[in-house]
Amino acid sequence: MRSPLRLLLALIIAAAVAGCGFHLRGAGSGNLPYKSMYIALPDTAEVNIWLQRYISASGSTTIVDNPKAADAIFQQVSDNRLKSILSVNAQGRVREYRLQLTYKFRVVNQKGQVLVPVNEVALTRDISFDDSNVLAKDLEEGLLWRDMNNDLVNQIMRRLSIIKPKNPDLEEDSE
Repeated sequence: MRSPLRLLLALIIAAAVAGCGFHLRGAGSGNLPYKSMYIALPDTAEVNIWLQRYISASGSTTIVDNPKAADAIFQQVSDNRLKSILSVNAQGRVREYRLQLTYKFRVVNQKGQVLVPVNEVALTRDISFDDSNVLAKDLEEGLLWRDMNNDLVNQIMRRLSIIKPKNPDLEEDSE
């Protein structure tokens, strides 16, 4: 008797969640308002590689190799990565580090007019340190940097899909 009640309750909850517009973070969040985009970063840059993968997976925007053929040009303004000491023990040895990543970007059109103004993404991770496990901690630090890069690209994609680009031609006419 309890089984049909649980099934009914599960169906009601599933219908409520589906009806409210809920979707997973990665699903449907990559639709960009541009038909074509050029990424002004070196081909080997990790951010470029991941951005190309995410944009290609979204399906609505194509990546082009020539900025003249693009509706939008993604430009990196700055990329700062910092590793600082967070705490030390009684002997003065490092116990924790703080990893900080600050990334600024903007999107312009072929004429250099700003479509999306400068946006800043700031990420921070803390990592403990142990002198007896230096290799393991180096590996953990590398994984944290990679995780931060992945999070950075996710945030960039969400911002690009949410921010409505300005129409610079209309702004010039009104001035």
